Amino acid sequence: MTKASMDELLAAARNGDRRALGRLLTFVEEIDSAKLTDQAKDSKTKVIGITGSPGVGKSSLTSSLISTIRAENQTVAVLAVDPSSPITGGALLGDRIRMQHHALDSGVFIRSMATRGHLGGLAKAAPAVIAALKLVGFDYLLIETVGVGQSEVEVAANSDVTVVVIAPGMGDSIQAAKAGVFEIADIFVVNKSDRDGADASVRDLRQMLEMSFDKQNTPIIKTVATTGLGVKELLDKANEL
Repeated sequence: MTKASMDELLAAARNGDRRALGRLLTFVEEIDSAKLTDQAKDSKTKVIGITGSPGVGKSSLTSSLISTIRAENQTVAVLAVDPSSPITGGALLGDRIRMQHHALDSGVFIRSMATRGHLGGLAKAAPAVIAALKLVGFDYLLIETVGVGQSEVEVAANSDVTVVVIAPGMGDSIQAAKAGVFEIADIFVVNKSDRDGADASVRDLRQMLEMSFDKQNTPIIKTVATTGLGVKELLDKANEL
């Protein structure tokens, strides 16, 4: 594809052509992201990274954030990084299925990407896609990682605000935070906070933060993504940072 063709797709995508946007993202996945990233550096798009261990409700929280953003009449793109299919190598599309009730909303665009074995919680081509979505001009871009472990912290380098999600009763989530993602969190979310143990999880996180000189003031927000409880507070806090 020529630069002129790419510019035409970008112009069409900015005008709301979702087919053009899909073709643009397919193209940029195959190119060097450095130039795109440089072009997007002045973008006004608010990029929120959402990460945490599998099972803490990242997709439900992302979906609830979409609803909250759209209630404010602002546009949002989602980059959902899924595990790779062992057969095709493509994304398993679990996140897109969970967000399907937003599919007919013209103010929402959802793109799933496969990790294809790339470590870090994102896909190798994610920076180029993130830059392209910022250039299109969405008000928000939500990046949901595949599920973090000790070294999977790339989302922080590609986000304005990084949200680390845990759930009550999941000790592994606290351990993951201690091991690798604790340092990247701008906001901690205790999701599924209607469950027993939510206050204990908040207390454990606060104790961890108090032992770190530069993380003591990190916000901790309790949410119930399935009902929307606490999600507006989360969005407001992200906008403050």
